[in-house]
Amino acid sequence: MNTVNALKIRNQFGEVLEMLDRDKDPILITKSKKVRAVLIRYEDFQTRFLDKQAEEEREQFYKQIKSHVAPSLINEDPVVTLRKLRGYED
Repeated sequence: MNTVNALKIRNQFGEVLEMLDRDKDPILITKSKKVRAVLIRYEDFQTRFLDKQAEEEREQFYKQIKSHVAPSLINEDPVVTLRKLRGYED
């Protein structure tokens, strides 16, 4: 993992981005010898954060849908359930 100080980021940002693309490793950004931030590639950001967030939202949505399903309909044949919903009681 590379470490770059804030001054180099400010003065040579293009070079730092090229280093990020070339090495594909996160870059630690320091200021006053303390790590203040991390620079990562967009692909890594998408994989680590956006895809995970979308998966969590899908799971939450699925749980909401499942909580609204009547328990008596869960194990019932879908055709029978559809007939009941349409009012075709046998």
